[in-house]
Amino acid sequence: MPSLRNHRQAGPAAWFDAAAGQCLLQAEHATLAGALVARPAQQPWLWLAPLSAASKPLQLPPGGLRLHPGLAGWDGDVRCRLPLPLADDSIGNILLQHVVQATDDPLLGECARVLEPGGRLWLHTFNPWSPYRLRWARSGLRTPSPLGLLGQLRALGLSACDGSGSRLGPVWKVQASDHGASPQALRAVLVLQVEKRTASLIPPARTKARWQPGAAPA
Repeated sequence: MPSLRNHRQAGPAAWFDAAAGQCLLQAEHATLAGALVARPAQQPWLWLAPLSAASKPLQLPPGGLRLHPGLAGWDGDVRCRLPLPLADDSIGNILLQHVVQATDDPLLGECARVLEPGGRLWLHTFNPWSPYRLRWARSGLRTPSPLGLLGQLRALGLSACDGSGSRLGPVWKVQASDHGASPQALRAVLVLQVEKRTASLIPPARTKARWQPGAAPA
């Protein structure tokens, strides 16, 4: 696919250019690349994230597609709108990094469509119970309900994985290592992991016997 020129989106996404947003992205980038390495797939990966001019480029394995919110849809390796210009079941792994703003976001349905059977989706969103929420409260960014997100993902045929619902990032201070003695439940970022699991609708046919019990072998 041709690479097109990036266009910076003004508005709530600009919060990630500031120190508070950069802190979250740095904490998440430490795990995103490792996730793709730990679960390699034959199909390409898809990464959708806020564009931040201050961020260092995330080093991911080759063979994927990077997109970020643009002025009229999605920019990055391609410029498009929903529905994504991708075939059904054509993506091995998907990384969604703070691009889902509501439980009924049509992007979730598109991700479920393009994800291959057995593929995994990592969704990074704000943790509404973290004290860090006060730092994004006036940015215009929304915090969808985690339970609502999981319910929507299940309705789309995606199943939660072991370890889904983990939390990372700071608790209050603008530094990625601000964990201290605070409970993990108070960290700023919630990570949901789901897989596309499909069951066979037609059972395999039984093998026909080539001989009858008691018959002499040929």
